[in-house]
Amino acid sequence: MAKKKIDSSLLDRAITFAVKAHANTERNGKGYPYIVHPMEAVVIVATMTSDQELLAAAALHDTVEDTDATFEQIREEFGERVARLVETESDIVIDGAEEDTWYMRKKVAIARLGAARRDEQIVALGDKLSNMRGIARDYTELGEALWQRFHVKEKAPHAWHYQGLAKALSPLADTEAYQEFNSLVKKVFGDYS
Repeated sequence: MAKKKIDSSLLDRAITFAVKAHANTERNGKGYPYIVHPMEAVVIVATMTSDQELLAAAALHDTVEDTDATFEQIREEFGERVARLVETESDIVIDGAEEDTWYMRKKVAIARLGAARRDEQIVALGDKLSNMRGIARDYTELGEALWQRFHVKEKAPHAWHYQGLAKALSPLADTEAYQEFNSLVKKVFGDYS
């Protein structure tokens, strides 16, 4: 039986773009290439949709935030919808030290995701679940020492952030990806109401 063919050309181009943009960068001192994270986000998004634009946005979600790529480049290369999806998933820029602006950036991100459309939330969940998987793995290994890796070095703000994300993304509660995310948030940070 022949395999069903799909047009993955947009995703293929997005992966190539992301690989080049993230070339020679490491994921948060983990010892592996940064591109592993966006690729994990793509796999997670693929469990919720086959929409090539959402998959492309998952591959590209950190390119503007963490590389020299711009929203204009994303828009030109991949179209308006992909650019909007990437923009929704990117942190806002606030002048000041990262640790000083962290709370405001996360507060805005939680509010934005709570009001976001389902397609935007799906891309965000790909990123957030990938992040939460890494946190859960590292927390199992390092315990409370884990928080020293971050700009914000106390557990409580991270708990507030991820619990807020879980609430904001709860319209995706019908997906296995959300259920895994919510479970990991509770495992690391405890239950919330």
